[in-house]
Amino acid sequence: MSKLNLDPALVRQARELARAAGEPIVRLARTHTTVSVERAVLRLAGLDGADEDGMPWVNRLTDAIRQATGLEHGVALPAWDAMVAGGYPDLRTLAEDAAAGKVAFRIPGGQDAVTARESAVRYVRSGVKRIDDQRAERDRMLATVGDPARPWIYLIVATGDIYEDIPQAQAAAREGADIIAVIRSTGQSLLDYVPEGATREGYAGTYATRENFRLMRAALDDVSRELGRYVRLTNYASGLCMPEIASLAGLERLDMMLNDCMYGIIFRDINPIRTFIDQRFSRQVHARAGIIINTGEDNYLTTADAVDAAHTVVVSQLLNEYFGLEAGLADWQLGLGHAFEINPAVPDSFLLELAHALLVRELFPDAPLKYMPPTKHMTGNVFAGYLLDAFFNLCGMMTDQSILLIGMMTEGIHTPFLSDRDLALENVRYVRSAAGRLGESFVPAADGFVAERARQVLGESIDLLARIVSDGLLTAIGEGTFGVTRRPSSGGRGLDGVVERADGYWNPAISELEGAAQ
Repeated sequence: MSKLNLDPALVRQARELARAAGEPIVRLARTHTTVSVERAVLRLAGLDGADEDGMPWVNRLTDAIRQATGLEHGVALPAWDAMVAGGYPDLRTLAEDAAAGKVAFRIPGGQDAVTARESAVRYVRSGVKRIDDQRAERDRMLATVGDPARPWIYLIVATGDIYEDIPQAQAAAREGADIIAVIRSTGQSLLDYVPEGATREGYAGTYATRENFRLMRAALDDVSRELGRYVRLTNYASGLCMPEIASLAGLERLDMMLNDCMYGIIFRDINPIRTFIDQRFSRQVHARAGIIINTGEDNYLTTADAVDAAHTVVVSQLLNEYFGLEAGLADWQLGLGHAFEINPAVPDSFLLELAHALLVRELFPDAPLKYMPPTKHMTGNVFAGYLLDAFFNLCGMMTDQSILLIGMMTEGIHTPFLSDRDLALENVRYVRSAAGRLGESFVPAADGFVAERARQVLGESIDLLARIVSDGLLTAIGEGTFGVTRRPSSGGRGLDGVVERADGYWNPAISELEGAAQ
């Protein structure tokens, strides 16, 4: 039952408006492809590795096909037609010759097209089967070692060196972390290729590569067995290679991926059209892999006022929900994000935070909500910061949040020390132990400040969604509606990688993920 006395008709109206705002974007994604979507097809089909310059073979092969035939029909038909016709034993050998200019690609017809399709389906189906097997392995481990109780405690590891990340991640798990997020190296989202191999020289993070995924997953499996609870692994499926990283995450059994429909647009200036096409494919992969996505609405409040812009967070969550469900995700996979970012000097700031957090919980009762700690108003006063983090933890308990990214008292002035992490874990453990059951007894007054504020934010969200439906989501993004940053659909990185599908376009990965492979 609603603790906020929300009008069910208004909640339905909000979702209907989100669907109306999102449908044109889905049509756009269904009629276009991108270079990264096509490269993801090759990755699912087993093409790995890179040339001597470090450029992945999936890039080399996709670029060669695009130059010869375009990508309007997809990469699969010309790739497997050439593979069959040339007698190539595998995609790697084909890619090497293609990069050397030794392959003549074409769009096959008739029986040649049928043969190419059959061969492509076999290869891609093998990759999707590995994703299915990895999902089954996760289920087996959860049944064997146990699933930690919620809220799950989420900690970041970000040394730049995967071999240093591993012992730090295992230590964090032993100290109480349920989720380890290996934050990516600064700027990786702007690379139009995925680096290969284990990496040791990231900047403020560690490169997302398949080998790094494999190494960290194996390490967390070891510590999961040691601790008797499954420790989840998170990375970032965003940026110019979103579909590829999503595919690699499925292949190597990551459990959560940062995957927001607008984060890369607003905060990394990636073209909106490119982003929406890529995110639909990536979410289809996540749906198949049983991966929980984490969305990035918390970031809006680092650039916009957390009180004035509260409704933009709810609007984005409703859009992320629509896009996620349309791509095949279930409610339990929608780790919608929000944050405790109201200026503590604002009167009734904690009550406002309660109102916002409880509104999100009631709007999305089956979603594993991810709650982000205060960062914008953290200062050099570590004592005030520690107190603010305790209030964040308390709000999370009172409003039944699912995932708590614990705050560090010194993150406003430097990269936290390991001792800061220990204190942060002690903070959340105390609050969880002392007030973990407070939420079941906390019911705000029906016409009190918290309930009235929540209903006000819902009303403002509906008004904004109605305007987006009228003007179009791409227009709203271009006008700076989210995060007060203007991102027109004609600008940003990656637009040159967008391709309109031709009649006869075919993507065996999409067909397989949607259960319609021929």
